[in-house]
Amino acid sequence: MTDDRTPASSAPGRTGAAPRRMRRGLRNTLIALGVLVVLLGIAAGVAYALLASTYNEVQRVSIEQDPALERPAAVQPAPGEQAPINILLLGSDSRETTDPAASAEDLRGFRSDAIMVAQISPDRQHLTVMSIMRDNWVEIQGHGEAKINAAVAFGGLPLAVNTVENFIGARIDHVALIDFESFKGLTDAVGGVTVHNDVAFTSTHGGFDFAAGEVALDGERALGFVRERYSFVDGDYQRARNQQAYLKALAQKVMSSETLRSPGRLVDTFQALKPHLILDEGLDLGTAVALGYDMRDLRSDDIEFFTSPTLGTGTSADGQSIVLPDWAEMAKVQAAFQNGTLNEYAATRTPGSGLPQG
Repeated sequence: MTDDRTPASSAPGRTGAAPRRMRRGLRNTLIALGVLVVLLGIAAGVAYALLASTYNEVQRVSIEQDPALERPAAVQPAPGEQAPINILLLGSDSRETTDPAASAEDLRGFRSDAIMVAQISPDRQHLTVMSIMRDNWVEIQGHGEAKINAAVAFGGLPLAVNTVENFIGARIDHVALIDFESFKGLTDAVGGVTVHNDVAFTSTHGGFDFAAGEVALDGERALGFVRERYSFVDGDYQRARNQQAYLKALAQKVMSSETLRSPGRLVDTFQALKPHLILDEGLDLGTAVALGYDMRDLRSDDIEFFTSPTLGTGTSADGQSIVLPDWAEMAKVQAAFQNGTLNEYAATRTPGSGLPQG
């Protein structure tokens, strides 16, 4: 069971910015932004004019880091080749991005409850998404060791980006922050999704029963499916696998012929996402559409998910329940991020391989 205490108060000697806008929250919010940019690229013809104005209304945030912070070296591709693109996907457990009074820049005071990094391969033929357990115990520059999801509370998105960069050993190019309500609207906008459920359970969020096997989800059931962790022996690990299963199913539906042939459904899908989304300043419409065009041949089978390797759970010196990264295996993950071969590494992983092996 995880310890949900705010890191700044539970770790003596650490200081964090006081929350200016703490809101009880929507948890575990994530969506593969690769699906979004592919959607935009494919929609660039018929639906471009409709998407352009709404895309430009999305909130923006700077991810410029303090130059004093140490960062991994930027990838220098060989002449004629492209570098991989790494996109950090964050979800907040205590801030609603739909709050019209909240500034996109004012992001201190909450913890990122869901963390994923999506890598687009140099040839733009593969999208690989790695989940990072929120309780991974890592070094956060200027604050010592803490749970990785504490970085946003300590220093906003720039420090969160820096912390994840040092965890994966590679630069982050773009960031998306999404709140949990997007799952409901996205699922309904595409007409529902069907996931393969490995473990039968009853959700404590909504009281939905999910049998093992193929499960049809509408928006409300999707929320119950991706939020649950208390019903599982391995808690957050199974929740991460369920979230990955949902995103895979959503990608399949978004990229299906019935969706791609319907400009109206494409626009509805983005409209459902827009109110719950914050992007970094560099991911403008031109960049997204160009990337989507480069990825036009991507299919749902080219999207892979896995969880960063760990040694299981433990307890920190100050009594917090934490997840211990498997640093020996993470060295292979870091090399794959640096080389743009994360898809090849993901192919060696199996569901549940984020847990200790052997």
